[in-house]
Amino acid sequence: MQEVPPVQVPAIIQWMQNSDFGTGIRESVWTFPVVETTHVLSLAVSVGLLIWFDLRLLGWGMKHQPISRIHEQIMPYVVAGFVIEIITGFLLFWSEAEKCYVSIFFRAKVFFLFLAAFNAIIFEFRTKKTIEDWDKFPIPPPPARVAGWLSIVSWSAVIIAGRGTAYSLF
Repeated sequence: MQEVPPVQVPAIIQWMQNSDFGTGIRESVWTFPVVETTHVLSLAVSVGLLIWFDLRLLGWGMKHQPISRIHEQIMPYVVAGFVIEIITGFLLFWSEAEKCYVSIFFRAKVFFLFLAAFNAIIFEFRTKKTIEDWDKFPIPPPPARVAGWLSIVSWSAVIIAGRGTAYSLF
């Protein structure tokens, strides 16, 4: 069996992890657990609400509720959750930068994060333009349903890859 060469870790990644800040987060009795817990809880709130909305996009729930109203009500919480996730995710990365950099799970997580973000941007700036028209029907048009499916799949993959990053040994 051919041996896989180790991944070359850039100096900036090594510096991040070995900095006083990165070490302080990683080795603190309270900081790392608080940051990680905040990260997971904000993920639960934002992605939970988003999947609830995605299920409405698929026509699988709340068919009698105007989809534009649901979107308007939940998006401030979703955005707030994502802002907290980005901040705490960056802190978690900083504390274990080398482990994350070499992890295939982390790379998959980043890929699916970009896919989720791309899907959200397309939805917000293109697909959603006719959202008020969808209120009249229990099932939105195909582009909205595709956005819902892509969101559910990409966020599920982010969560799975994130858990893989946290618990992987390679």
